[in-house]
Amino acid sequence: MIKAFIFDWAGTMVDFGCLVPANAMRRAFDDSGVAVSDAQVRADMGKAKRAHIEAILSAPDIQAAWQAQHGRGWAAQDVDRLLDAMERHTVTEAAASAMPIDGALDLVRELTKRGIKIGSTTGYTSTIMKAVMPEAARHGYAPEVMICADDVPQGRPAPFMIWQALERLGVWPAGACVKVDDSAVGITAGRNAGLVTIGLAASGNGVGLNADAFGALTDEERHRLTQASSHLLTEAGADYVVDTVGDIAPLLDDIVTRIAQRPEGA
Repeated sequence: MIKAFIFDWAGTMVDFGCLVPANAMRRAFDDSGVAVSDAQVRADMGKAKRAHIEAILSAPDIQAAWQAQHGRGWAAQDVDRLLDAMERHTVTEAAASAMPIDGALDLVRELTKRGIKIGSTTGYTSTIMKAVMPEAARHGYAPEVMICADDVPQGRPAPFMIWQALERLGVWPAGACVKVDDSAVGITAGRNAGLVTIGLAASGNGVGLNADAFGALTDEERHRLTQASSHLLTEAGADYVVDTVGDIAPLLDDIVTRIAQRPEGA
């Protein structure tokens, strides 16, 4: 049987397109006088936000731009300031994007009916989630456990957030649980933790469009973008890849069979 589902946050259960963290990160860098592109921001999406900022700053072109703007290389205090700015911008935007993605609440109801526990992990900090979770709960989504990147020694791709979520939910073995994520690094974390993994190709970071913009694409455009996103998730080791969280329910019986076939204790 399936013991628990551990969902990512933006791009998975809320915020179709994973727009809020990308926009907030760009705005934080704009505040510093160094512009970054959407592609540069999304390349390391899913990591803990401090690690995400450091990855962006470490790109050679961003290092050069930082040197030109500030007359020196970046330092730890710059990461602190960028993180503070990113948190402010995220809190401003995220509450307005806390409406669950279509199909999310239906899946939660189905999992609950089956006795499956529900937890969440996120690259967002606890400061951000304290502001955002009440708004999501108002819309009907309130996971039993929420683990943030700053709750653990190391964020994704390390498995610590997932393990802490399972511990707080009181479930084991990890192999009887499922991790759902829209980012490749989130899928890697799920595999590192020993869970069955489901990647979401359309609703998250891999495509990066809101639901209306995604729906307005031609069939050919949607196929091209979701195939590219799906490839990244598959390469990261996803056991299943679907478009959105609304496509997961038909997989449940197959996942039960997959779990039953695992070695005892795995």
